Amino acid sequence: MTDQVTLYAFNCGWFQCNPGYYVEGDEGPQMRAPVPTYLIEHPKGRAMFDTGMGQRYRREQDNPLPADKIGLEWFEGMDVATRLKAINVDPASINWIINSHLHIDHCGGNAHFPNATVIIQASELETARNSEQRYLYTAEDYDTGQPIKAVSGEYDLFGDGTVRIVPTYGHTPGHQSVIVKLAGGDVLLAGDCCYTERNLDVMVLPKATTDMELGMETYRRLDTLRKRGTHIMFGHDGLQWKHVTEGVPFLL
Repeated sequence: MTDQVTLYAFNCGWFQCNPGYYVEGDEGPQMRAPVPTYLIEHPKGRAMFDTGMGQRYRREQDNPLPADKIGLEWFEGMDVATRLKAINVDPASINWIINSHLHIDHCGGNAHFPNATVIIQASELETARNSEQRYLYTAEDYDTGQPIKAVSGEYDLFGDGTVRIVPTYGHTPGHQSVIVKLAGGDVLLAGDCCYTERNLDVMVLPKATTDMELGMETYRRLDTLRKRGTHIMFGHDGLQWKHVTEGVPFLL
């Protein structure tokens, strides 16, 4: 079955920040990192892992975010629907949306998938609905009318072990990641449980972590998986993304 599962990567926005935002104490110029989304194709259906940002972060190509500023930016054509149509995938054919969490840069494209069911950890959904941090949790992004399947803990999407949703708490109370079993090995789509490979290398959590103890537990599990050969796609890693070819089957 693994040779029938295909993974595609896309960038649906940019996140710009200083190195110390990721690893406290790091210094240097602002870093520009992707806002990734992933299409998972399986004989039983199609799933998206995260959906990027909404167009309210749009900037014109001739007016990008200043190089010394922290923030999000999105240019025309970076929405997840346009990315999918470029490889002849109809957004209406997507069956599931797996949001790592419900921050604005991870569910901003949910509305493009009217026929999908959203799969989210119950604790994350509760956090989003009760949060006063509207700059992080915005109902217009995550409350877009689709059915919601709230899960608690691990969930095997297709029942065959090829696409496993796994809890990776810490960044938010209900953060989740996905392990995709490809023919060449396992790929873990981290979302924001681990921003960059350097975070894991030095085992340093960013300040943007709601529970440091759970976050470090997640890092230890990721480190074990990595040592066993799992390939990790980090949440906002500009260095890693330089080696990613968008819109083609992901190969290990």
